Amino acid sequence: MLNGKNVLLAVTGSIAAYKSALIVREFIKKGANVKVVMTNAACDFITPLTLSTLSKNPVFKDFVKDSEKGVWNNHVELGLWADLMIVAPATANSIAKLVSGHADSFLLATYLSARCPVFVAPAMDLDMFKHESTQENLSILTERKVSIIQPEYGELASGLEGEGRLAEPEQIVKAVRDYLLNIATLKDKRILITAGPTHESIDPVRFIGNHSSGKMGFALAKVAAERGASVQLIAGPVVLDTPSGVDRINVTSAKEMFEAVKETFANIDVVIMAAAVADYRVKSPALEKIKKNSSEMELLLEKNEDILLYLGNNKKHQLLIGFALETENEIKNAEKKLISKKLDAIVLNSLKNKGAGFATDTNQISILQKDNKMISFELKHKNDVATDVLDVIEKLL
Repeated sequence: MLNGKNVLLAVTGSIAAYKSALIVREFIKKGANVKVVMTNAACDFITPLTLSTLSKNPVFKDFVKDSEKGVWNNHVELGLWADLMIVAPATANSIAKLVSGHADSFLLATYLSARCPVFVAPAMDLDMFKHESTQENLSILTERKVSIIQPEYGELASGLEGEGRLAEPEQIVKAVRDYLLNIATLKDKRILITAGPTHESIDPVRFIGNHSSGKMGFALAKVAAERGASVQLIAGPVVLDTPSGVDRINVTSAKEMFEAVKETFANIDVVIMAAAVADYRVKSPALEKIKKNSSEMELLLEKNEDILLYLGNNKKHQLLIGFALETENEIKNAEKKLISKKLDAIVLNSLKNKGAGFATDTNQISILQKDNKMISFELKHKNDVATDVLDVIEKLL
């Protein structure tokens, strides 16, 4: 469950910070990619060099990387990189700041930017841990869906014995792994997702294409894999990193995508056709670059195979989900596509909605189902849109 995951370890100023080196090692042994962010106080207990050496990544501590050159560390980018964020050890002070939304350190600003599951492993003396204010703060974090990794009973830095000792590194990793197993609601499901545009060649240099970035399809693949699904991603020409745990096939043209889909389709449980596939291709692409010899040029186009129609006509046990990007009569056109392509549901969005459509990080969708049921959502980040789509798919399953 942890293989290939991007794990962000946040280390705060506790004597237990020495254990962060062991936490890094445990996650790496499980195949995770680890980056570390520290508070200045944490550096009194363990050096950034130690954690950088073990994680094989630079350690982040300050907002400014090089003041003379005006280079800064991007906390937003780091927060979005993470599949999981673990604050360990988490002091009483850092827990209070997580609750209040303080951003007076690079670590806290990164926490506010993270869109991934967050885990907090408290480490402090018994009286501090049992104090009403600390317990209330932990309850608030729990209400916000932050997972608390409970401290252990044992000898504390004060010399006393009691609850407050940081959970052992193996237990922290186990808690994260157990969480991932619990949310693996699509375990044993095989999902095929198409993403991005297709490029139809005019000659060896030029092509007909569209503005699809592939971000929506890749977000769907990421969330599906996080839920334990076996994900096959067929991607057109895009510049995006493959999500962790996803098997990717790269194609260029609509014909190549059609062949790749056909080859995989029979063994799939769910198909999500999020790609913007070209309807037409050039009938006879030139073998050499076409020279600019006249003021006009005509291209003869022929229709591409309708991948979605083929799947609708040939599905057996599969759940089939389509996408519709419209500029007019949105709902009517989506309903028509839902019926004609024999879909189980269709995801509709409009270019008229600001922040939706091609090449954005956000989208605003409605999901139409066969029973004339339609669910509309507000504008959200595409990762959150993917969550909404997969929630509907799970109900349909």
